Amino acid sequence: MASVISETELHNRIEVAYQLLERCRVCPRECGVNRLKNDKLGFCRSGLNPVVASASAHHGEEPPLSGTRGSGTIFLANCNMRCVYCQNYPISQMGNGVEKTPAELACQMLWLQEQGCHNLNLVTPTHFMPQILKAWGLARERGFALPLVYNTSGYESVEALRLLDGIVDIYLPDMRYSDDRLAMLYSIAPNYVEVNRAAVREMFRQVGNLVLDEHDIAKRGLIIRHLVLPGGLSGTEGVMKFLAEEISKDVHISLMSQYFPAYKANEFKELSRRTSTGEYEEACRIMEKYGLENGWEQEL
Repeated sequence: MASVISETELHNRIEVAYQLLERCRVCPRECGVNRLKNDKLGFCRSGLNPVVASASAHHGEEPPLSGTRGSGTIFLANCNMRCVYCQNYPISQMGNGVEKTPAELACQMLWLQEQGCHNLNLVTPTHFMPQILKAWGLARERGFALPLVYNTSGYESVEALRLLDGIVDIYLPDMRYSDDRLAMLYSIAPNYVEVNRAAVREMFRQVGNLVLDEHDIAKRGLIIRHLVLPGGLSGTEGVMKFLAEEISKDVHISLMSQYFPAYKANEFKELSRRTSTGEYEEACRIMEKYGLENGWEQEL
């Protein structure tokens, strides 16, 4: 567990984080709505309290996260992106879940620890970062000590990420695109490439390359997820070049092959089919071309 910050420092960070909600700039959209009133919703359709879809031990994450006892996964509802192909759209786009106070969220964190999970894995946490900080602080007071995994789309504010320095142990961001035009078309994410890469730089500054314990379970570090979209739409060349030249050739990459036309994908001809074997193999070749050898490839 990375955190060595004091109670006073944590209290100050929580206070600063909640100030971000007043004229919301928790994420790069900076909607400016007052989420503290709980009746004002920005792009993410979220108010003051977090909304939780599920909490359970997840055995389908990357091997160092799932291990033998599972990753303690909390799926948070809503999202600050609008990916037309989202496979979790009932949660991310339709908001399926139950509103929780930070104290209730803290109880779920502690329950996952009691189940023996290797870590706490927060899925789509970006828009609830202040509330997560508060819940984590409450859980820590009661003995919570699992490594914290920040499982994000990667569309993050560096200002917000800095409040997590020394608290998040493992960053697990997506790098979805190398083309801002496609990021707008498929995810309504302005300036995605610049924002995403700045976020990844900050994440790497905080946690560095992946560190495993004696049982090959992740303790700390950065894991990049890259979903290979059909037709080369995910810009694999640009992503891998950036990682090799500006992050580290030792960075761990989860090269994901499981794309299928979910949610509104069939409204876009180019997204209305699965990624082909040839397209995925080409992504693997690009990864190798840039000397990126750490991580996981999948089968189609």
